[in-house]
Amino acid sequence: MTTSTAVGIREVSELTGLSPDTLRWYEREGLLPLVQRTPDGRRRYGPAAIRFIRLVQALRRTGMPVAEVRDFVRMGPGTPDNSVRRLDILTRQEEELRRRIDGLQGDLRVIQDKIDDYRTLIAAGRDCEDDG
Repeated sequence: MTTSTAVGIREVSELTGLSPDTLRWYEREGLLPLVQRTPDGRRRYGPAAIRFIRLVQALRRTGMPVAEVRDFVRMGPGTPDNSVRRLDILTRQEEELRRRIDGLQGDLRVIQDKIDDYRTLIAAGRDCEDDG
């Protein structure tokens, strides 16, 4: 896709991994403000729309509720006040994501330690019965 070419819903689905039904749902829910239509009603997504879809995907995957994503979208672009509000939302989401990553890294260390324990037991020919 070139930077000036709008594409249809199937190509956006392939680019983003979202199904066409999910893309339509996002649009109905007010999560995608940049979707254009051809005279015959077909959706066309330009580069800005695709970048915004990827942002919405990231926000949803990182746990932001649909209502908050919708609020973010409805602020609209263009004013310093909206930019400050959007920055605040994204900063809070980043902080929450960092907390979750830290927790997951701790969980990963626990699991890795248990894997090391089992490998040591197996190498010694011992039973992997968990002692606690």
